[in-house]
This record gives sequence, structure tokens and C-alpha cells, in this order.
Amino acid sequence: MCDNKTDSYARRFKQVFDYIDCHLDDTLLLEKLSEVAHFSPFHFHRQFCSYCGMPPGRYIQMMRLKRASYRLAFNPLEKITDIAFDAGFQHSESFSRAFRQMFGLSPTQFRQQPPWVDWHKRISEPYKARRQTMQGQVRIINFPATAVAMLTHYGRPELINETAARFIEWRKSSGYSPVAISQTYGIAPHDPTLTAPDKFEFHICGTVTSPIVEDNRFGVINSGIPAGRCAVLRHQGSHDALTGLAKSLYRDWLPESGEELRDFPLFFHYHNFVHEVAEHELLTDIYLPLK
Repeated sequence: MCDNKTDSYARRFKQVFDYIDCHLDDTLLLEKLSEVAHFSPFHFHRQFCSYCGMPPGRYIQMMRLKRASYRLAFNPLEKITDIAFDAGFQHSESFSRAFRQMFGLSPTQFRQQPPWVDWHKRISEPYKARRQTMQGQVRIINFPATAVAMLTHYGRPELINETAARFIEWRKSSGYSPVAISQTYGIAPHDPTLTAPDKFEFHICGTVTSPIVEDNRFGVINSGIPAGRCAVLRHQGSHDALTGLAKSLYRDWLPESGEELRDFPLFFHYHNFVHEVAEHELLTDIYLPLK
């Protein structure tokens, strides 16, 4: 009975988090958030602080600044004043103060050299409350053999964004894998929660129609994703949920399915990117290779 009550409580807060994600550009009032959760407005503020570790207003601002930080890092031509306005600030000065308070750097400094390790430490705390469970149907498909250009990230998972930025730069400068007409994959041989940082690897891939020149300053090489049966789970929302959802596939779906895994790592297909769309609009397919 206690577990059921705990799960019900978590589901009600998930509704609140999802509502905030989908309405970051709107005025978010406590009365509305408490209504979404079906909690009393007289107690909601304390309940949110206890569950999430911070007040609702600070959480909402953190999510807006998180979105702004991605745009600063990956959209170098966007004006900071436009990013500030979209984050709910009327003046770039107030945006800069809030950004510095949250991340320890001004927006300009962050854009020049994003400190992703420290960024993850500052941004991850609220997600400990956001328990992820599988939603939607797992499909079995035949994945075709796919030629890709691949850049391997070595080391701390928090620094994958640095490697991603390098892969984006290669894409733009080489013209081999234009993002508008190519597919983007991430091959994950290691679980970031179970692998020592110095042993961790992650492969960022873009589809190509012909072999690339491997002698490039970025370290991008020719590779491929082999053909075969795969279980596929589609996730809409933040990439922060992907590790937990992958664990759910292994823990919950696989034992009940009767399927067996083949010798290729789990991989992701990213249909869009966080610097282009709101986090709740992100679309990612999680592939589990099967025999």
C-alpha cells in the first residue's frame, strides 16, 4: 500500500514537471500548478520544495536558463538579448545576473567556453526527483545496415556536449553529413552510471552516402551500424531521461519479452536537437539490438 501511495505521489509531481516543460514560455502560477497536481494550493509550495529540493519559482527559472544555455552554446549567431527575452527576462542585464547566479559565468563567458562538468552539477539536482518509467509501446523492427561517420567521446559523460560541438563543426566544414538530410545516432557501449569516467566511451554518428576522408583534424572516422532486429522505444522529452529509460528496457521489458540480445551496443536515434526545439519536443528512439 505504501508503494502505491508513493507511486501515486510521484505521478502527480511528474504531471507538474511535464506541465512546466510544456509551458515554459507561459506565466506559471502556483494555483495552476497545484491544480495540475491535484494538491491543495495552501500546501503545494511546501510539497514542491520538499519533493524537488527547491521552490517552484527557482525550478522554473532553472529550466528556462537551462534552455538558454543550450542556445548559447550551440547557436553562436543568436543574439543574447533574444535568448534573454525568450527566457522570460525583459532586460539582458537581469538575464546576465540570473545566469551568473545559476551557472557562475556570464552568458558571454558561457558561450565562449561552456563548463559542462560544473553545468551538470548545478542542473542535475532537480532531476533526482523525476523518476522515469517506460511509456509507449516497444516495437520490434528490422534495422537496415547504415553507413555512418563517427566521432568517439572518451572520458567524463558530462563532457559529451564538447564532443558533440566538435562533430557539429566537422559536419558544417566537411559537408559529408548535412544535418538537414542526414540522421544522427549515438552508440552507447557504456552505462554512464556504472562506468568509471576514465573508461567511458560514447560514439556520435551521422549517416553518410559515401566514405569520408578520415585524415581530418576532428578525429571523425568511417563506421557503420549493422543490420538486424531491434527493439525500439520512442521517447518524447528531455535527453536526461534516456539513461533511465534504457535501464527500464533492460530491467523490465527484456526479461518479459523472451528476446535475447545480440553483440552490438544499445544506440539512440536523435530526431531533433535541444538547441532547436523545446525539451518537451525532443524526439529520440532507443534501439536495443536483438538476435
